[in-house]
Amino acid sequence: MIPQARLGSALRNFSSSAVFHKHVSHIGGKPIMLPPNVSFSPSTTALTVNGPLGTTSVPLHPFVRIKFSENNMMEVSVEDAEIKVQRQMWGTTRTHIYNAIIGMTEGFKVPLYLVGVGYRTQLEDDPRGTMDGGNGKRLSMKLGYSHTVYVPVPPHITCEVPTPTKIVVSCTDKHLLGLFAAKVRSYRKPEPYKGKGIFVGDEKIRIKSVKKK
Repeated sequence: MIPQARLGSALRNFSSSAVFHKHVSHIGGKPIMLPPNVSFSPSTTALTVNGPLGTTSVPLHPFVRIKFSENNMMEVSVEDAEIKVQRQMWGTTRTHIYNAIIGMTEGFKVPLYLVGVGYRTQLEDDPRGTMDGGNGKRLSMKLGYSHTVYVPVPPHITCEVPTPTKIVVSCTDKHLLGLFAAKVRSYRKPEPYKGKGIFVGDEKIRIKSVKKK
């Protein structure tokens, strides 16, 4: 005789209907709203996005399909979602296209905060000009070292220093913006004992207590 508890579990797990599994990307399946001031030039290998802030290109894999609907929407799909590589690139490609649209219409912006006694920064002309591939400007930062830290600003990055302890970085490419922000942060990473360092956006750290002997 089957115990009542085990019998109830067996009844709950039993189903006479066939189970059908279909892989669907929750991110890739979302349609993208197309702004009226953006135009697209699709090809077999890339999707070119033209907007008020410039032009960029998003590489496309051969199995990615782009469909434009009549109500200003774009749908991204793949040939076979059961293949792992296609399933992985489905949502990634959709995100890259969405970021390209935002970058060409609004751009991306992130603030950096200098937290620490005596930490200061200013935007000045680079005496080397554009020799190192910069745009002629550089960040001059005092971060508690015996020397001043100079960071050349790349041509695709725009920097503003509204206050001596705040840097506003903007760019049309989200990936390049993150790389430059990480580079500036690397010169004085936030430390967990006194809470000093360069913080990106709303970054927060947990303060540790010093162990006393």
